[in-house]
Amino acid sequence: MAAKGNRILIYLGCTKCKAKNYVTSKNRVKTTQKLKMKKFCKHCREHTEHSEVK
Repeated sequence: MAAKGNRILIYLGCTKCKAKNYVTSKNRVKTTQKLKMKKFCKHCREHTEHSEVK
């Protein structure tokens, strides 16, 4: 079986309502700080900042 490598799966949660909306991957070696993106939250029904949650 192939090695998993440096990429890990992370969940992105809305900073306004705390709902986990997206799953993405990041390189744990190159990106050491928490990932933040502006995405659409279906619970808030607006574009809000989503950050990495555990």
